[in-house]
Amino acid sequence: MLKRSRPAPPPGRRFSLLWRLGLFLLAFVALQFWQAREMQAGAMPPVEGRLADGSPASLAGALEGAGGKPLLLYVWSSSCPICRAEEGTIGALAADWPVLTLAMQSGDGAAVKAFMQERQLAYPALVDARGELAWLLGVRATPSWFVVDRTGAIRFSGMGYTSGWGLRARLWWADRVDPRRFSFL
Repeated sequence: MLKRSRPAPPPGRRFSLLWRLGLFLLAFVALQFWQAREMQAGAMPPVEGRLADGSPASLAGALEGAGGKPLLLYVWSSSCPICRAEEGTIGALAADWPVLTLAMQSGDGAAVKAFMQERQLAYPALVDARGELAWLLGVRATPSWFVVDRTGAIRFSGMGYTSGWGLRARLWWADRVDPRRFSFL
């Protein structure tokens, strides 16, 4: 029995698909830059407060405890459905990399602690009941995130859903590549 093979798509059609994919990626990157346009860049300002358990914490202290590794500062809200979808990603990342989270407009320490216990979240969460710390960082929506290197410089930032492998790649890059070696960084 002879098999019939489908004819190959015309070359213009393949090119059209690549063109569409390229335009989609360009639009996606442009949207990411536009969304993050107000976010803090350069040196990370002082971020300090109380964790959901009531103990004092700061970004500087978290960086000291990170042993020279870069840190992920993840800004979330208990009312954010995308943040809930990323809980597992952030929890898994916290097992391998230093992570400090900022609970923006999610209530007081007791409310954040109860939410975290209910959702079985084990990562540290600074309480930002009124969103003042997030506002200082230029965060206008959740989720948002910052990769901060050992010197306290923001190496990467973004807003909206991101993948675990994307965050890991950024943390790895911040850990291994010195930005002074590249004039474009």
